Amino acid sequence: MPIRIMGTGSFLPEKNVSNTDLEKYVDTSDEWISSRTGIKNRRIAVHETTAGMAAEAAKKALEMAGKEAIDVELIVLATVTPDYYTPSAACQVQAELGADNAIAFDVNAACSGFVFALNVAKMYIETGFVKNALVIGAETLSKILDWNDRGTCVLFGDGAGAAYLEESDKGIISVVQGSIGKKGMVLNCESRRTHNIFTEAGIEHDYLHMDGQEVYKFAVRQCPKCLLEALEKADMTADDIDYFVLHQANVRIIESVAKRLKAPIEKFPMTLGYTGNMSAASVPVMLDSLVRDGGLKRGDKVAMSAFGAGLTYGAIVLEW
Repeated sequence: MPIRIMGTGSFLPEKNVSNTDLEKYVDTSDEWISSRTGIKNRRIAVHETTAGMAAEAAKKALEMAGKEAIDVELIVLATVTPDYYTPSAACQVQAELGADNAIAFDVNAACSGFVFALNVAKMYIETGFVKNALVIGAETLSKILDWNDRGTCVLFGDGAGAAYLEESDKGIISVVQGSIGKKGMVLNCESRRTHNIFTEAGIEHDYLHMDGQEVYKFAVRQCPKCLLEALEKADMTADDIDYFVLHQANVRIIESVAKRLKAPIEKFPMTLGYTGNMSAASVPVMLDSLVRDGGLKRGDKVAMSAFGAGLTYGAIVLEW
């Protein structure tokens, strides 16, 4: 039986930071950022946390679905920026929601995280191990950015998006996933380095590093490829899709994907102009925006795709 998204939710931090605001701190300009990326604004966490934002997004998804937290059986949270190494952000969300009956754990697939987590939850439900799931993508990327590196710090934002899913008559039709670990270091952020009584290294913490050209080439090649594979598995073409919900990284990437699929750009809604790249949060926030703005209706066909560090990629075709 198909697995269907029954409710969505999202949460963005209160502080809005425009490109003009960044000009005060970084050697950049609104024209440079917006012309290359399509990003004009982004939300930056000041008091908010990854788990806190995730919980708020999850509450909205449950409310839309008409469900209670106590009935949730699985929470899968995609993030690369948890508040703690342990406990997991998913367990923190479980506690915040009062979802005491849920299995809870995190998934790290970077910007592809929500797509990966959605498939994990789908398989849990299909096997009969659980009957429903909350899938969340949440990031506080601002805490791993080098704010002196204008090539990366202007691209990212913080936020969270969530989806509640269970069995239904319609839903997810096909899934494609993959990883290219050999090229993973083109986008990386080192964790806490080894430091104990047997080492001489000082305590240093690294920031996000990105080879922008390599990531761009990977995205414009792999995103349309996996979308076409997912469409083929679903016995569909791009013409059958009402909306393409893509990872919100760069307007040029989205335009390139649309061109390669020979699909009108109007089928590719975007939030990146006011959110920036939110990694695992970008796809669910985009999806929730589309649902709440009234653009997405039951019966519409949707193709989701994301790509990110790892390198990872994935695509899902579903009937809303």
